Amino acid sequence: MSLMRAMVLVVALLLGGTGAARGQARLPLDWPAVARKVVGWLALLPGERVLLVAHPGMFEELVPHLRYEVMAAGGVDLGVVDVLAGPVPASWDPAVLRGGSGPARRAYREAFAAVDAAVMLPGAVPAHPAYAAMQDLLTDGSRRVVHFHWLENGSAFPIAGQPLPLPDRIDAVYQRALLETDYDALAATQRRFEDAMRDAEIRVTTPAGTDLRFQIGLRPVNRQDGDASSARAERAVVLIDREIELPAGAIRVAPLEETVNGAVAFPPSQWNGRPVSGLVLRFEEGRVTDMDADSGVEFAAAEMQAAGEAGRRFREFALGFNPLLAVPEEQPWVPYYGYGAGVVRLSLGDNSELGGRVTGGYVRWNFFADATVTVGNTVWVRDGKLVMD
Repeated sequence: MSLMRAMVLVVALLLGGTGAARGQARLPLDWPAVARKVVGWLALLPGERVLLVAHPGMFEELVPHLRYEVMAAGGVDLGVVDVLAGPVPASWDPAVLRGGSGPARRAYREAFAAVDAAVMLPGAVPAHPAYAAMQDLLTDGSRRVVHFHWLENGSAFPIAGQPLPLPDRIDAVYQRALLETDYDALAATQRRFEDAMRDAEIRVTTPAGTDLRFQIGLRPVNRQDGDASSARAERAVVLIDREIELPAGAIRVAPLEETVNGAVAFPPSQWNGRPVSGLVLRFEEGRVTDMDADSGVEFAAAEMQAAGEAGRRFREFALGFNPLLAVPEEQPWVPYYGYGAGVVRLSLGDNSELGGRVTGGYVRWNFFADATVTVGNTVWVRDGKLVMD
């Protein structure tokens, strides 16, 4: 993420808050069990130094349990850095916030130079200077980060025409996935899918008209399998190999740009803050060459125009594998960034963090809960259901 984009985003977050779930009733989680799982996946070596980055007022009950588990595992507890809570007073000048972001990020980079591992708690996002500084340091060696995101970071996504469940229901789904996932089975399935993709064409279709084909060649595949160990970080190929998300479940890859061809048909969505219905984007060699919509096509065009070249480039294919995060049959919604079994993300924008060639900072995630994914001649996902596991 560019420094300018980070500054713009942090101002937006501070002015508008960090999520609709703030202030809503929440059921208490099993904080000790969650802390043991999160720290356990770090697989700390003796003396490794661990920092927490937190948002005031969010998951504060978890913090002491995480710090205790770090010490119990033989690590060094470096305590907690709080990000600036939002929303900030309306009287604050956004220019002051933008001006303070860059220097803070640089200062945090120096302060965090000795940190071996960090846990980013809910509410802390890459737009915050402390978080961004830690990302800047994930360039080599065994340093790594656990992204312990949750509802406060907008991880749950509605399906068109369906409301999101209440926060306590989302909490229960995420906690179960975090604590009960069969991580060995998850990792094995993800490895088999990566192997299958290497020498094959991948095709994604949907009932609405998506028909997209691409290849990945030797591009790195990020497997979010929960492993946040130093050994994993040492083997990392791209930045996100050192950014481990919990709950786990998705693979992510930037296809070879020149191989991305076909069409993506979107469910009702918002572009440039306005509703768009029936949008279809057509790609040739990874670039949007044409678009149409039943209504609102001008809003999609405006968002892409504002984003520059990255707005018209295919970014990423992601596929979820975690059965505990699958879209529910009743009252459907998309849990945890589409990490659930059978959920597809077809994203636009900058894919440099994935090893791709597109830069520019703009990123747009698009979720498809009814896709069919075929690798070569083998169907892995049919109508949003993982069938090869």
